[in-house]
Amino acid sequence: MALLEIRNATRRFGRFAALEDVSLTIESGEFFTLLGPSGCGKTTLLRMIAGFEKPDAGQILLDGRDLAGIPPEKRPVHTVFQSYALFPHMTAFDNIAFPLKMGKRPEREIRERVSRALGDVHLLDKADAYPKDLSGGEQQRVALARGLINRPRLLLLDECLAALDAKLRVEMQIELIDLQKELGITFVFVTHAQDEALALSHRIAILNHGRVEQVGEPSSVYGFPKNRFVADFIGHISQVEACVKESTHTHLRLEAQGLEIIAPPLKSAAAGEKGIFAIRPEQVRIGHDELSELRNHFAGTVVSVLYRGDVSEYKVGLEGGASIEALLPNTGRAFCVNDKVCVGWRHDVGMYLHE
Repeated sequence: MALLEIRNATRRFGRFAALEDVSLTIESGEFFTLLGPSGCGKTTLLRMIAGFEKPDAGQILLDGRDLAGIPPEKRPVHTVFQSYALFPHMTAFDNIAFPLKMGKRPEREIRERVSRALGDVHLLDKADAYPKDLSGGEQQRVALARGLINRPRLLLLDECLAALDAKLRVEMQIELIDLQKELGITFVFVTHAQDEALALSHRIAILNHGRVEQVGEPSSVYGFPKNRFVADFIGHISQVEACVKESTHTHLRLEAQGLEIIAPPLKSAAAGEKGIFAIRPEQVRIGHDELSELRNHFAGTVVSVLYRGDVSEYKVGLEGGASIEALLPNTGRAFCVNDKVCVGWRHDVGMYLHE
């Protein structure tokens, strides 16, 4: 039995459906991420799990028990908010101890458990510091320790890394992974940052307009998106309008804006239908005339270059109006805007997506 089961949950605000018939299962010990653009319903779903919002329809079950009617403070769930919500007049120790004091735990137990929690988040030397004296990352770890002090069945994390700078954010991602692995507590994480979701999660649910578009492991949703929204939302991807000319068990032959593309097979694709050919920039090679061994290779012109430090991202315009993005490590050859180039990719990469 799944630890958390969401059955056909719906939440409306007037005529606006924040969530529409959402069903998900989350396993014990999982790092599960709700990912999607602003307004897709992910925070509303998190608030429903926490008990701050009530579903208009459907059920939320924890360990098989319906949470309907159970107030937030009675649920074995804790939420860490983007703002951290630390008490400014309390030290790190007292902030973490607050849930135990509210539960009237003995002083000795409080000291032992808070010290252990401070050790878990590597803040033993900051026990007497106030929030104003802590860095953003340290405040975040205090909030995490407070959320974990009662060993909840679920820890809900609502955009909790959003306020950190890029370098600290990466450091905290690693700490979150290590902490979750060490404690074995189920994390449900909300973010709109695709790279963060891919880095942290065991599984990801992608939401759009209150509905679940796809659920799967990071490699699955990135490498095998189910539709155009998921393909476009997760990472960078080139999309070219295409018509299926031939569909066999070994390949698809597509006509795509004047190009003939050989793509991986898709059982549901039929000759004559229209859709999209999509391919990731890292799957595309770029060069001059040395790509003829690839079944898909086309001449084009560099339209734009984005320097990203370790790699550069090239957008190449092809005959017929299609454009393809390619990544090239910044370790040797480089191209400039208006250079004549060739782009190519293997026949077994990329994907055809229905319209």
